Amino acid sequence: MRKLKIAGISLAGLVLLLAAAGLIAVWKYAEQDVVPKGVMAGNLSIGGMGIDEAIALLNQYEEALQARSITVQANQAANDSRTWGMEELGYKAEFAGAREALLKLRQGNIWDRAKYRYTFNGDFELSQTWDRDAFESAVRKQWSWIEQNESKDATRTITEDDEVIYTPHTDAYRLNLEELVTKAGSWAIVTGDLNLADIQGNLRVFSAELPVQVVHPAITLEQLKEEGLDRLIMSFTTDFATSAEGRAYNVSVTAEELNDWLLKPGEIFSYADLIAKVEKEHEYREASVILNGKFVTGIGGGICQVSSTLYQTVLRAGLEIVERRNHSLPVAYLPLGHDATYATDAIDFKFRNSTGKSLLIRTEVRDRKVTIKLFGTMPENESYEIESKTLDTIQAGTQQVVNRALPVGKSVVVQEGKPGYVVETFRVLKRDGKEVSRERVSKDTYRAQPTIIEVGPASLDATPSPSATPSPGEGIVEDGV
Repeated sequence: MRKLKIAGISLAGLVLLLAAAGLIAVWKYAEQDVVPKGVMAGNLSIGGMGIDEAIALLNQYEEALQARSITVQANQAANDSRTWGMEELGYKAEFAGAREALLKLRQGNIWDRAKYRYTFNGDFELSQTWDRDAFESAVRKQWSWIEQNESKDATRTITEDDEVIYTPHTDAYRLNLEELVTKAGSWAIVTGDLNLADIQGNLRVFSAELPVQVVHPAITLEQLKEEGLDRLIMSFTTDFATSAEGRAYNVSVTAEELNDWLLKPGEIFSYADLIAKVEKEHEYREASVILNGKFVTGIGGGICQVSSTLYQTVLRAGLEIVERRNHSLPVAYLPLGHDATYATDAIDFKFRNSTGKSLLIRTEVRDRKVTIKLFGTMPENESYEIESKTLDTIQAGTQQVVNRALPVGKSVVVQEGKPGYVVETFRVLKRDGKEVSRERVSKDTYRAQPTIIEVGPASLDATPSPSATPSPGEGIVEDGV
């Protein structure tokens, strides 16, 4: 009996001892002032750290994130920079619920603390926000003046002295912030395994250049100069001082519409296009034209003085002649072989801009003289001379016409005959004053004009003398419309 009693007492003591040991173990477990193992705050491993140490680390990390800044450097349109703190841009960083959870490890009785520690949540996310719009607005406000200008086209002016002057274009600038804001946002919201030293060190500041987009005008200086209108390359003048008012008017309005005619490289100029343009804007007047080998009154007389003046200018600039025909009769304002006639739907004058650059035609009518100028590109050491020589002279025939108003047997010379000519014309290229090539540009025939004699009725049985052979252009109105 006594032995049983002793055994019972011993067992009870053992139970008490074990209970006491367990209570001590729970107390020690609950009283730990460290973060449970394996706990992560964002990418920070805080398991095993002291609670105060862990909270201090979280504070430092959040403060370091919020202490960062963004610097934007403007280098192109302005030479300045601006820095914004992240808090100015609405940035906030917080390990949501981490501090409360860690401090709760110290709260409550032993059993509550032990149970809470045992079931402790092991992960805390880093919550980050920033105001993208605030950043974009701040940048635009800082450099708003950049967008206040407008682009302006370059200009080309030709002075009265034929000097070509270029005025540079003005660029405009516009902020193109989409990419900048996106990159800043990717940097602001921290991802990946970044330690505190990185954030406080080389990742403390985000630097970027202000993205300024250059807005060029429609016409830049480079574009204008690329056209190649470097200088006056040729000029030629003819005189119409003796022309009647109708003819002078026709010459003037045709030259006026030709002014500032721009030809692209390789483009073919057609005189027919010019005449069509003039007829839309003006009404040609009566003046002498050539019809069936005679000068008669018609509409548009004188327009070929402009085409002939242009022809001489073009020849002396070395341009390619595509189509050209001489008048059927000699003209007074140019030597034989130097003219270019026109007849609506029959004869055209065409040339090609073969300079490789653009070509500008300018005209001037002053003191009964028409001047045509070409502006473009041409080697300064090159020049052209035009030489013509008469190969043959066609003698004028005689033509008798009965005039019943004349007395019997009476005869009157009403038109003195004029010879015709066959003329060959050459274009001579000179370089540094020396001839380097000679090109035949035309072989022209000018028909003879017969002597016309009116005779009285007594000569009705007379046979008229043969006149000049009709030209292939018989019936075509030359030098008119």
